[in-house]
Amino acid sequence: MNVELRHLRALAAIGDEGTITGAAQALHVSQPALSRTLDQLEGRLGTRLVERTTRHLVLTEAGQRLWEHSHRLLNQLADALAETTSGPRELRVGFAWATLGHHTVPLLRGWRERHPGTAVRVRRHDDPEAALRRGEVDVAFLRAVSPAASALRTLPLYEERRLAAVAEGDPLASAGAVRLADLADRPVALCATAATTSAALWPEERRPRTFEVGGVDEWLTAIATGDAVGVTTEGTGHSHPYPGVRYLPIADAAPVTVHLAWPSVAAHAATEAFREHVRISLAAGSGSRRPNAVLAG
Repeated sequence: MNVELRHLRALAAIGDEGTITGAAQALHVSQPALSRTLDQLEGRLGTRLVERTTRHLVLTEAGQRLWEHSHRLLNQLADALAETTSGPRELRVGFAWATLGHHTVPLLRGWRERHPGTAVRVRRHDDPEAALRRGEVDVAFLRAVSPAASALRTLPLYEERRLAAVAEGDPLASAGAVRLADLADRPVALCATAATTSAALWPEERRPRTFEVGGVDEWLTAIATGDAVGVTTEGTGHSHPYPGVRYLPIADAAPVTVHLAWPSVAAHAATEAFREHVRISLAAGSGSRRPNAVLAG
């Protein structure tokens, strides 16, 4: 098909920027030149990758798949070239809001002691699963696994309880635990970068009013000021203490399973060793500090 790196770079930028204008600026090329490159790529593949109108641009299903593949291939090439001159790179670990709660620091310290030659870099991504598919991270901790993750390998690690987040002055703040019904009459803030909570958590006849915020800081602020309540998991409660916010267990909400995910074809030589380290470390730490069940086997 004679597809070249410039074709992949063009599609990656178009998918990232959402416009030909923005992609051309990111690649430092002219808009007509970028449009010709896209037309050439579509012609060589014999399929439409981008639906374009005068005001709108969206990747087709085929374009979305190739966009992710393009990112992964370009990232792998950049890594290979960098390792040629600088030696093996760090293992990149992706997460969204919280890595593994109070397990995080012991786990990473243990890795450093046992594998001093392979550094680990923890990176926050709004969508760590997508970052994994694009090759931006090598492994990721996920609290929700989408159907698109079928191309990934996953290992269930343990279950986290769901927590309610309420303002310290809220009448519920003094309770030892709450139920979903206690929150149903309150506005519930949903974060665009988290995938563990939606209105579907409540029975259809008792679903609360919800609104979306852009990130964890906005979510916490809305709760601390009493504008909303929130629902999250134990990892958030550990990683994001916040003035004016109280976290409470939800007695009747199903727990959330934390997974470790990595590509079917590992992008880093230490992937398998890291998977085993996570599994063994969590199993060893499954005593009195952590009541939720370890699932990794």
